Amino acid sequence: MFFNLPNLMTWTRIVAIPLLVWVFQWPLDISTRNLIATVMFVLFALTDWLDGFLARKLNQTSAFGAFLDPVADKFLVCASLLVLVDLGRVGVTVALLIIGREIAISSLREWMAQIGANKTVAVHMIGKLKTTVQMIAIPFLIYDGVLFGHISTSYWGGVLIWIAAILTIGSMVFYLKKAIPFIKANAK
Repeated sequence: MFFNLPNLMTWTRIVAIPLLVWVFQWPLDISTRNLIATVMFVLFALTDWLDGFLARKLNQTSAFGAFLDPVADKFLVCASLLVLVDLGRVGVTVALLIIGREIAISSLREWMAQIGANKTVAVHMIGKLKTTVQMIAIPFLIYDGVLFGHISTSYWGGVLIWIAAILTIGSMVFYLKKAIPFIKANAK
């Protein structure tokens, strides 16, 4: 179903992502921009969880929603990483690892679906763990301050984004290993 509540939430997340980028162009002090962008990112991330929950709860799951939701996630992560690179809060290497993996695995999944083997590269726990670590690291890095008087979000965000990069590589290797027999069989 194209127009149901979960899909509309996903579309809203995609359409709103440029706002996250534009926040850093607004004529506000940097700490205010950081706070606004952090709140936006967290809300977008929560709608990702909520649209999936509602799709299952309301029995409104669809093939289109299953396609659109990860696209929205990738847009959100990639746009946020590019902003963080621009702000000097994330290194280009980390951003390239994460964005490159997203492109490679999305392409692999598309190809595997074409040959009828998409279940082979279905989402696995290592991919979910990578996403969870990313979704904690990114708002920490966007906030770029101190929480509760003690927690340096830039330090912990930096640690977590490197952990996410390592998990990114690990999950890519995992998915590629699962796909190798199909790649060999179809490389003729």
